[in-house]
Amino acid sequence: MASLGCSAADLASLFGANTTNATAAADYICSQFSAVSTQFTNTAYAVDSTYLLFSAYLVFSMQLGFAMLCAGSVRAKNTMNIMLTNVLDAAAGGLFYYLFGFAFAFGSPSNSFIGRQYFALKSFPNPSYDFSNFLYQWAFAIAAAGITSGSIAERTQFVAYLIYSAFLTGFVYPIVSHWFWSGDGWGSPTNTSNLLFGSGVIDFAGSGVVHMVGGIAGLWGAFIEGPRIGRFDNAGRSVALRGHSASLVVLGTFLLWFGWYGFNPGSFNKILVAYGSGGTYYGQWSAIGRTAVTTTLAGCTAALTTLFGKRILSGHWNVTDVCNGLLGGFAAITAGCSVVEPWAAIICGFVAAIVLISCNKLADICKYDDPLEAAQLHGGCGAWGLIFTGLFATERYVKEVYPGKPGRPCGLFMGGGGRLLAAQIIGILSIVGWVSATMGPLFLVLKKLKLLRISADDEMAGMDLTRHGGFAYVYHDEDSNKHGIQMFTKVDPNFATPQE
Repeated sequence: MASLGCSAADLASLFGANTTNATAAADYICSQFSAVSTQFTNTAYAVDSTYLLFSAYLVFSMQLGFAMLCAGSVRAKNTMNIMLTNVLDAAAGGLFYYLFGFAFAFGSPSNSFIGRQYFALKSFPNPSYDFSNFLYQWAFAIAAAGITSGSIAERTQFVAYLIYSAFLTGFVYPIVSHWFWSGDGWGSPTNTSNLLFGSGVIDFAGSGVVHMVGGIAGLWGAFIEGPRIGRFDNAGRSVALRGHSASLVVLGTFLLWFGWYGFNPGSFNKILVAYGSGGTYYGQWSAIGRTAVTTTLAGCTAALTTLFGKRILSGHWNVTDVCNGLLGGFAAITAGCSVVEPWAAIICGFVAAIVLISCNKLADICKYDDPLEAAQLHGGCGAWGLIFTGLFATERYVKEVYPGKPGRPCGLFMGGGGRLLAAQIIGILSIVGWVSATMGPLFLVLKKLKLLRISADDEMAGMDLTRHGGFAYVYHDEDSNKHGIQMFTKVDPNFATPQE
């Protein structure tokens, strides 16, 4: 018997001769089926959009984590300055990513280098993108800018922050995300018509696109500015300028950990995707759970490796080092979190900790000063994450996450040959080259115009006092209650404590 569709002509033939109006009955039944089908389709869109929005909120909460981590990692006299820069990364980044950034990143159809549609979200929403996509990608863009702000903390003019943040989120970062995340990008694994080495660069959630971009930009900024006053003594020996609050560092780290569950699992963009035909317990929802597990294992392993590694090297159990190690593991696993087995994530975290410790040693030798170790952590561990993916990506997961291209290679150690690893290395080199060619000259121009570094006097006094009108913490409690409101006044910087 031939298969029947849901049409009046097909159904009417089944009612028999005794049916008074078979066509009308069939029309009614088909309309009900169509209505139900439409509701299922709408529900799927709503669920996927809600999932992406919730992920965007988690990623945006990482800005609070960055702010607390940065505040705790600098000296108390620069606390208000670094927190204000984190706020402005989000604010300036929001406007410039709206005007230009999203279009440069995802404007399609376009060429393989840069997008050219959707400026100021023109023609939104459409079948390809909704407003939730913009919000999610904006949260990623400002994360890259936040990484850079940590590298140049405690010595950078405020106007320089505004200029680099706008340029990074509006132009530099979107170009890289177009290369590797847009369907038109030359290195994108979703550009099935022109895959680099038959694979494309697998950077699922941004070890390269986000972390390396922010880290390399920070590397150039800190290198061109030079170290903070007192960071190295007259003999060239490293002098630790410790952050003022380990409590804020730990708080910021946990907030970033929490937000990473939107950063990595959220990068699927959709949750209602079945793998294979027919109803099954296994689908993209399972891949999302696996991605959260690999993210967790990499971070935990890196934290423990850093703990014992630094204990051996320095003789101390240092909580700040452990927090940085944890974040280094997260930065590394971000590229391959969706395509590797949980056991491989442990290897990723272990090596990431070694990479971070080694980069910090190299920074001391080169007299490079990064108050948050941002370039070492995000740049170094991000690069390792791309290499790791080229070694350990699993064939089954690669086919599920990146369908539509038979014969796509997997990791070298997983029997896939060296094509994916070659693509990953090309991705690393292209990111380093692009960010260096754009952000390096920008910082040089700012230095030439005397817009980059503050004066030595301002740096010694602290930017909270010289640039922001007061201190973040030092207040004199008058202990006076007026109408139930306790009053506080800011202490004069020249105020001297009476001697008894």
